[in-house]
Amino acid sequence: MTAREALKKYYGYESFRPLQEEIINSVLAGHDTLALLPTGGGKSLCFQIPTLVQETLCLVITPLIALMHDQVEHLLAREIRAAAIHMGMSYDEQRKVLDNCQFGPYRFLYVSPERLESADFRARLAQLPIGLIAVDEAHCVSQWGYDFRPSYLRIAQVWDSLPKDRHIPILALTATATPEVQEDIMEKLEVGPLRCWKLEVESQESGVRSQESGVESREWRVFRQSFHRENLRYVVRRCQDAEDKRMQILRIVNGVAGTGIIYVRNRKRSREYAMWLQTQGVSADFYNAGLSSEERALRQKSWLEGRTRVLVCTNAFGMGIDKPDVRFVVHLDLPDNVESYFQEAGRAGRDKELAYCVLLYAAEDKARVQRRVAMNYPPQEFINGVYMWLSNHFGVGEGSGLGHTFTLHMDEFCQIYRLPVQETYSALHLLSQAGWIHFEEEQEKQARVQIKVSRKDLYDYHLNDEQDSLLHELMRRYTGIFSDLQYVSKFDHKTLASLAERGIITYIPRTIACAVTYTKERQAEVYIPSSIYDERRAQYATRLQSMLGYAEQAIGESAEQLKQNEQYLLAYLGEGSTHTA
Repeated sequence: MTAREALKKYYGYESFRPLQEEIINSVLAGHDTLALLPTGGGKSLCFQIPTLVQETLCLVITPLIALMHDQVEHLLAREIRAAAIHMGMSYDEQRKVLDNCQFGPYRFLYVSPERLESADFRARLAQLPIGLIAVDEAHCVSQWGYDFRPSYLRIAQVWDSLPKDRHIPILALTATATPEVQEDIMEKLEVGPLRCWKLEVESQESGVRSQESGVESREWRVFRQSFHRENLRYVVRRCQDAEDKRMQILRIVNGVAGTGIIYVRNRKRSREYAMWLQTQGVSADFYNAGLSSEERALRQKSWLEGRTRVLVCTNAFGMGIDKPDVRFVVHLDLPDNVESYFQEAGRAGRDKELAYCVLLYAAEDKARVQRRVAMNYPPQEFINGVYMWLSNHFGVGEGSGLGHTFTLHMDEFCQIYRLPVQETYSALHLLSQAGWIHFEEEQEKQARVQIKVSRKDLYDYHLNDEQDSLLHELMRRYTGIFSDLQYVSKFDHKTLASLAERGIITYIPRTIACAVTYTKERQAEVYIPSSIYDERRAQYATRLQSMLGYAEQAIGESAEQLKQNEQYLLAYLGEGSTHTA
């Protein structure tokens, strides 16, 4: 089967989007490949088609659990076997998935980068018939990237553990990466003998340009699609204050037909602005990471189907969302960097019709932005204090704790120890990057159930129809439910609670909380290396300044100004200013 035949058979398309076919052919030829495609550029097909053609298993590494579920469901709907493994799954559930991938005709296995931290898990991957490693959101590999995740550095170890009797290429995918980050991605994913770039291909309005260079052993091929999008208008509107921003939002919502997204920096503001828009007669809702997965799915579905017109959200929303007719994306606050802004704004106008990407900027925002550096990189003494308070909170003594995972309710923790929430989050992330702990921000933990009485003794209880039906369904689905707590979903909370009250089951309801795992024994004092603290602090400040520079250079909405706005963004991403507005 050829790539085009697979495209037609599984997806119903006759032709590929720009650069997709070149990237797919590079992977099929066995080349390690870095693909930079803008948001909505069709990155998923670049690893799905080669895998379907070669009939092997593709290991997809992505930090986005919601995207895992979404892509697995889409593949299954096309009768393509796919599965995902993430932190919320029990050991038995993970083992079952891995068995299916080893012995069954599975084509895609999605895993979070944190799973790669386990040497046992990496060893099990070596038993799977992996033919391709796809690294989604590859900018997370780079310490200079805007969303660096240390777990991504284990990818090279995964490759090293795989059998050497078959060639397994790596496909790294990202929507935004500066030239510096591109080089760092390839260096960090370096596996086997010396690598170098062989071919660089860049899609421009005028066609495709290529550049050859020397080749030694394994080589990278780099494909980059132009980030220029003819239909987008990048607008910066100067506002007097917060109230003026509200009026500008209303002006945009009333002046531009169609659906839209409004990005804000925190959960409280997402709710406040959604409620305010409702009072103005706008069909609006809010979306943030504090909502349960069911609530997020319902709100996302309502927006995707057009029943909700405007979604006010934090940056928890957007990854993997492909709604073509978004007519406007508004940023109420300055993002931390140009990469984030460009990616979020790029969710507008995927149908190639006119759309607006609007940043609202007030003079008072500058002082707020400058305070972010101190908030994201608090003093070393504070970071060390958070580590000590955290250990005391969990009862972890010096020399112990290695490998133990604890649930952390951040609001409660900060209240008990009188800590500022944002700085505490930052301290925990820095401790994680330095390797002292592994910190996961708020994740939804599925409900867990264990049946406490024997199967025989269940007949001695007088159960109502709902209780009896639920217990039979639990026993049918979960074979180990009598011996261990099992993660369960989509069961009635009230019925489970009633069974727990009668002592028939142990029931731990679904929770949304942070998780902390000790990756080293507790120490009397910890230190954050300069490479993680000082250098990344300087990088963060530089990126923030670039974002601020974009906001301050944009005055007016003339055609020339809009052209300059886009050129500023493109130049930051390493693309020449050769386009017209």
